[in-house]
Amino acid sequence: MGEDAESPKINHTFLRDYVTEADVISTVEFNQTGDLLATGDKGGRVVIFQREIDSKGESEEVGDIGDSGEYNVYSTFQSHEPDFDYLKSLEIEEKINKIRWLPQQNAAHFLLSTNDKTVKLWKVSERDKRPEGYNLKDEEGRLKDISTITSLQVPVLKPTDLMVEVRPRRVFSNGHTYHVNSISVNSDGETYLSADDLRINMWHLGITDRSFNIVDIKPANMEDLTEVITAAEFHPQHCHLFVYSSSKGTLRLCDMRASALCDKHTKLFEEPEDPGSRSFFSEIISSVSDVKFSHSGRYLLTRDYLTAKVWDLHMDKGPVETYQVHEYLRSKLCSLYENDCIFDKFECVWNSSDSVIMTGAYNNFFRMFDRETGRGVTLEAWRESSKPRAVLRTRRVYTGGKRRRGDMGVDSLDFTKKILHMAWHPSENIIAIAATNNLYIFQDRVNPETQ
Repeated sequence: MGEDAESPKINHTFLRDYVTEADVISTVEFNQTGDLLATGDKGGRVVIFQREIDSKGESEEVGDIGDSGEYNVYSTFQSHEPDFDYLKSLEIEEKINKIRWLPQQNAAHFLLSTNDKTVKLWKVSERDKRPEGYNLKDEEGRLKDISTITSLQVPVLKPTDLMVEVRPRRVFSNGHTYHVNSISVNSDGETYLSADDLRINMWHLGITDRSFNIVDIKPANMEDLTEVITAAEFHPQHCHLFVYSSSKGTLRLCDMRASALCDKHTKLFEEPEDPGSRSFFSEIISSVSDVKFSHSGRYLLTRDYLTAKVWDLHMDKGPVETYQVHEYLRSKLCSLYENDCIFDKFECVWNSSDSVIMTGAYNNFFRMFDRETGRGVTLEAWRESSKPRAVLRTRRVYTGGKRRRGDMGVDSLDFTKKILHMAWHPSENIIAIAATNNLYIFQDRVNPETQ
């Protein structure tokens, strides 16, 4: 039959780009070996991807590293459900704010996931055998009539199809009045911290009914509140040190050996503000959205709205390196304030050798900076680049001067496409980029060039 000329046409582009809010990825995290990658979304789900060992081995035999970073879905589970705080008459979203893996101690894997209020500890394990030959149960698991049992047998384990089991082991609740923005596992492997807007608590992984408050910046009168905690992380080697950032752009390094309550910091990292450049947006764009210790533990990497900065723990007068992520947006701050984009919280990550840093931007762009040369490159995560052996294309935002072919104007940027969450493999050049509801995994090398 011929198509009716007046029948409505299906907009395939709209269907392809349509994204439900629950599918938007809200966190990405590799485990300590890099063989597992976990993502959380706004619908409260956690998806775990596993690196294919077979494809890695085959690719190494033929000398091709192009497919050795292939990750496939390993397990999917519902971590959090929407809840309601009846005391405050507030809805609690199921959105996963952070995921952190625990160091592996045995065949099973453990991870922490949190929404705004509750942290959960999950056990991820495999089962490829099942017991058979119970004396008191039949094959369907129902109890037998004892009078019918005439002999005893030894149960045996029979091979079965591989099953991945995910079970909740601990639920850490009622520890926070405000929204949890960070969790960080301590290097001792026994404790972790959770931070909300005004407090940081330390928990023991085996105790769920109590935690220790180690930072409390809540003033006696909430009208005197001038800043909030935006992120917190434990030192990678020293279990007594942790850092937290604030909405004023400051970093505070705390030592738990000095005091049980770390309201008084050991070191304060702050960049002096130029009075001549102060504007209405200064405090908003200086708010630190993410802080990460380097693998060596010597440096701190922070991200604010326009820049990424590297701080030396031995120098608290200011950052030792500053990288302009998208300085061309400074002239657009008014419109970005009106559409709330100025409050977007971008993450930042180190590579395995601490020689390169990476952070996100708009239009599905992300930036890498080589610390030795100071040069940066702008890359784009898009569908064509997700094809096997596709090469990531570099992009350039035109801000003046001679315009090159392929340059994109600032007014052409799509601010609804933003890369907020990312992760870098702990030992290899493999990166995971979350772009709305898409997860891109790219492998091997980028040599940053001047942009």
